[in-house]
Parts: sequence; structure tokens; C-alpha cells
Amino acid sequence: MSSSSQKHQYSVEVAGAPDIPGEGKPRRNALSPDKLIFHPDGVTTLYENFMFGVKKAGDGNFLGHREIKDGVAGPYIWESYNTVQARVANIGSGLRKLGLNPKEPLGFFSINTPEYVIALLACYQYNFIPVPLYDTLGTDAIEYIINQTEMKYCFTTSNKGRALLEMKGSLPSLQTIIISDNCDPGSENLANVRISNFSDIEKDGSVQPVEAENPKPDDIASICYTSGTTGTPKGVVLTHNNFMAVVGGIQWLANEGKMFNGTPNDVHISYLPLAHVFELANMAYMTYGGVSIGFYQGDTLKLLDDIAELKPTVFISVPRLLNRVYDKVMAGVKVKGGIAQWMFNAAFNSKKDGLSHGSVDHWGWDKVVFAPIRARLGGRVKYMLSASAPIAPDVMDFLRIAFSANVFEGYGQTENAGGLTISLVGDTESGHVGPPQVSCEVKLVDVPEMNYTSQDKPYPRGEVCVRGPVVFREYYKLPDKTAETIDKDGWCHTGDIGLWDDQGRLVIIDRLKNIFKLAQGEYIAPEKIESIYCKHELVLQAFVHGESLQASLVGIIVPDEEILMKWTGQNGLEGKTFEEVCKNADVKNHILQTLIKFGKTNDLKGFECVKNIYLTHEQFSTENDLLTPTFKLKRHQAKIRFQKEIQAMYAEISQ
Repeated sequence: MSSSSQKHQYSVEVAGAPDIPGEGKPRRNALSPDKLIFHPDGVTTLYENFMFGVKKAGDGNFLGHREIKDGVAGPYIWESYNTVQARVANIGSGLRKLGLNPKEPLGFFSINTPEYVIALLACYQYNFIPVPLYDTLGTDAIEYIINQTEMKYCFTTSNKGRALLEMKGSLPSLQTIIISDNCDPGSENLANVRISNFSDIEKDGSVQPVEAENPKPDDIASICYTSGTTGTPKGVVLTHNNFMAVVGGIQWLANEGKMFNGTPNDVHISYLPLAHVFELANMAYMTYGGVSIGFYQGDTLKLLDDIAELKPTVFISVPRLLNRVYDKVMAGVKVKGGIAQWMFNAAFNSKKDGLSHGSVDHWGWDKVVFAPIRARLGGRVKYMLSASAPIAPDVMDFLRIAFSANVFEGYGQTENAGGLTISLVGDTESGHVGPPQVSCEVKLVDVPEMNYTSQDKPYPRGEVCVRGPVVFREYYKLPDKTAETIDKDGWCHTGDIGLWDDQGRLVIIDRLKNIFKLAQGEYIAPEKIESIYCKHELVLQAFVHGESLQASLVGIIVPDEEILMKWTGQNGLEGKTFEEVCKNADVKNHILQTLIKFGKTNDLKGFECVKNIYLTHEQFSTENDLLTPTFKLKRHQAKIRFQKEIQAMYAEISQ
């Protein structure tokens, strides 16, 4: 980020904004400095959004899934926009006949499936309120959400239905469980619960249908509970206005040639959880464009197989998965060595030079070197988007180079329907999350206790605050928490620390709450350190921990099994299992010394380097409650889980 007044500006200060001590002036996207975009022309609710997609795509493919026979997934089977429209109306009518009224909650406890989307669209048409339940929230949080919303009806699969039946004693409001896969969830514990099948409701709804009461723009489109890395989840109340501002903003940028423009010729793979706002917003935009949406089988380990079959044109992901693609390709190049490695490096460096001129294509290298890498994502990907957590600049460069695609990085939160900033077509520089989207304005507010101010040179820094039609209405039944987050002037305080670079793009540099102080008074941002360690081929996952009574950091490391087992085989430890290797003192010492050295070469200060580590063979996952559904580390849970190991590491350091 060099300072030059000649550089293109992606955002500008809002004209006439007053000078307020302790904060910077609000900024807007330079493409729309005078107005915020509220929705696409004439499309003000998610139901109108769906109907726009139907009009655009008609008999074109909408929802696709793979049938599993004898454990083997077949080709994608598709339903058209027109077919889905009829099914949506029937399900909505059937739910009304079942007793679900407009503006009442319908729970969603399921992985992404066509039935999930059909029921979701029925909520949009009939003005029910979808309330997603995270698959991996844990029973306490699920119980909390169902009881807080006084949920009577819940859409689920048979296996999740069984879990709800087991919890029924503590769910007094729950009356009806709707099973989407039409399997029997078991009839025990059926006191006061009705089990209904999706197909029966659909059939019933088609006979003498109940007319829909369509939503208004300011009606609730979802109560999205934040998975939260600590504490009780909060229900973020998002309106149709909020989602349509995101869709309208992206479409406005697409019309300017600055963003992916979804059409019926495009294909999206849906595997990020629909219980999370990121995929909900993706789904809304894809539907607006009449895009074909194929679902994964439900197992992320088989995701690449689904991608190879579907051949998507757009691939939306999170850094954790994109980092794995990067790691595997780079490790493979290293293993090949020789001329193959030389050729890859020559091609990579040539295209990296092209990035500085805004180009992601090369007539020769794309065919000779990068075609096999592109084939890993089906060979047709034109657009990629990473969001939900920061991604390393070198991984962004790699994606642009290897996939010859427009790669965007976005930034948003549940509280703004996922739409806060996004990088634009033609901007191939990494290390930022782009300017504000055209449906909001953003300002930075000083955080003096962390030494971040709007007067900082060369770049103003502070807490990221957002205002505009994307900002949520309230936290459900939590007026005090709402008032803490949305101030009297309508600014939503994100809790993230950002800076404006010299081209008016936002860079996320810290988190207000995810920092801690070591005994000597140094502030630590663990996520930054973890992201550096995870770039090393030996490390699959990392949890860095520090305490105010301790002068140093410790880490829980999940090694990359394939790479580590190769090293142990060459160092006299052949014949041992991965679990045994992780308990070996020599292996631990080798990885610790490697990480200390690696940290220093990546500009970590002395106090930012871990002084002791514990190796575990068990990956952090949503199943063991160490990751949120968007693969962010749950620090609070990780600290509890590894408390014994943390104490032992500090005891070793002090010896």
C-alpha cells in the first residue's frame, strides 16, 4: 500500500458529512457517492425476488441434487424454476392448512437440500418467519432458540427429528415436526408432537389451496441466530428490505461491469450452511439471476466429487477450504520437484506479474500448467468469492493465478445480511476487502485503548461501523443488546477494527474482543498468528492462546497428517500411527522449532511466537463444537476443551 494521490479511489467521503471528534468521515462506494441502493428496480421482497427469477429462467434448471444408490452418487437431477414455483405454492398452502399462520416462526433444522429451499421460498411467499437452527449448535442453543421464538413448527430431516424428539421434554411450544426425507424418525416420545411428511403437506396444499398473504418489505425475512464464538446465540432480525438491499447492491455493481452477473447460464454449488446469512444472501442473489443451484451430498469430504460432477461457473467459499486447495497444490508441486516445479514457478511468477496490470489470464500458461488445477473445481469456474473470515493475500493471488478467475473478497456480518464491503472486477490487488457496497456507508470510530484512531498515519484506523438499508432491525427480544450495537444515529458497530488503504478500500486488521493482553502488557491478536502458522505445510489447524498472568503464548496444533507422516517415515518413526506420532516428544519439538522459525520469517514479533505447543490428531470441527458452521474457531470452547493441556504447557515453560 504505497501512498500516491494519483491512485484510483474506490470509496469517497460522504459530501457534507460533519466533522465529529473521535471518528473518521463516513465513506461510500465511489461508483455511487450520492445515493444508497435499496433494492433492484421493482423487486422489494424475497418473494418478488423469487418470482423475478422464475420470469427470467422459466423452464431452466433451478434446484439440482444427486440421488445416492448403494452409497454411490449419481448425476444431478434437476427441477426447473417453473416446477419449483408450483411446489412452493403447494407447500405454503399445506403449511397454512396445518395451522401455521403468517408472521409465525418455522424452524429449519437440516442440511441444504431442494426441500429446504422450497420450504424457505414458501416462507417468503406466505410470510412465515424462517428460523434456522444450526446443525451443530448443541442442544442447549437449539433449546434456547426454539423456546425464545416459541416455535410450534419445525422443518427437519428424520435423523434431526429424532434429536428434537429426545429434547421434547424441554421444548413446550413445539407441536409439529415436518420430515423432509419422508423417513420415520421413530414414534417414541411422541407425547404432544405431530409428525408430518413434507410430501403429504405438499399434496394437501395443492387441493383447494389457501391464498398466500405476501410479505411487505419491512416484514421479517429471517431470525438468524449468530453462531457466536462465546455465550448464548443472539437472534438477528433481518427484514426483506435487508436482503433485497444486498441483492440490489450486487446487481447494481454487476450492471456496471464490476461484479459477477448471475444468469440462467450460471451454476452455483450450495454447500455452505443455509442456516448462515452468507449462503442465504448468496441464494437470494442466485435466484434473482435465474442461476442453477446444485446441492452437495451433505458430506464436505465428498465436495470435490460433487463439484467435478456439477462443474459450477461460480464458486463461493470460506478461507478454511480455499487454504486447503492452496496447500495441496503447493505441496504437490514441491513433491514433483525438478522441471515440473521449475515450470510451475515460471508460470506462477509470469502470471503474478500480470496481476499487477489487472490481468488473470495467460494464453499459454493457462493451458499448459494451470488446466489440471482448474479441473479440480470442474474446469468452468469464472468467479470465486471468499468471505466469513480474512484470507491471506498470497492465497488470493494463488486463486487468481491458478483458476484464471475473477476472485472477490467480501466482508459482512449476520447483522448486515452479509453485505458490507466487496472487492470489484479489475482490482487484482490482494490484502483488502474492497470498498463499501453500494447499499451502505461505512465509517471508522477511534478505539483509544487499542491505539487505533482516525488520525493515524499513513492510514486512518478504528472500529468499523455501518449504516444503511442492510443493517438489521434488532436482536430478537434483546433491546439492551440492540442498543449496544446500533447507536442513536443508526450506525451498527461491528466490533471489527479496520483501516482505509490509500485507494479507499477497507482492510480488516483486528477484532475488538478477540484480543488479549499478556502479563507484560502486550496486546495479542491470535487470529493473525493462527493464519500465519496455518500457511505452513505441517499445520492443518491452530489455536493460539495467551493469558494476562502469563508472559508468553502457547498453541494447540493439528498437524497435516499426510505431510507429517512423510516426515516421520524419513526420521526413524515409521510404523507408528498418526495419533502415536502426535504424542512423540521429538515430533512436537520439531514442529515447535519449525513454527518459531516460520513465525519470524513472517514478521511475527518475539512475543507473538508460541513458546510451547500440544499436538492433537483430532481435527477441530463443527461436530466436536470447536468450529462455528462457517469454520471459525470457537475460542471459548477450545479453551475449555484444552484447559488441562494449556496448564501443562505453561507449567513446562516455567520449569
